[in-house]
Amino acid sequence: MNYDTFVDQVAQRTRASSERAVELTRATLETLAERLTGGELLDLAAQLPKPLQLVLKPRPGTEAADRFGAAEFVARVGQRAGIDENAARDTVRAVFTTLREAVSGGEFDDIVVQLPRDYREMVEPALAPGATLRRG
Repeated sequence: MNYDTFVDQVAQRTRASSERAVELTRATLETLAERLTGGELLDLAAQLPKPLQLVLKPRPGTEAADRFGAAEFVARVGQRAGIDENAARDTVRAVFTTLREAVSGGEFDDIVVQLPRDYREMVEPALAPGATLRRG
């Protein structure tokens, strides 16, 4: 999936402009980058378009994942994007669903495995049949 398609999918799912979708995607991916191990982060980045790879660049000393639950994940996305908790939760679902379409199933499974059970509410919509947008 190319960058414009990724942003368009997030924009449609969040009912936001393309410019806002870029901000929402960045906020979510930056938070995900804190939550994943460095190796997994590199594996994920390798399957994404260049502008998204830059967001996921591991920082020095980030081999270990920062351990935080779903509520903290949503709070961090909300803070980064300047949105409330409900909008942040919807944003995370939209970006995870788009990620699921953009990377291989095995890679998405590798990401999900690193997330605790309380993330299920945000990740399961991405795994559901029919979660992908229809083109037409």
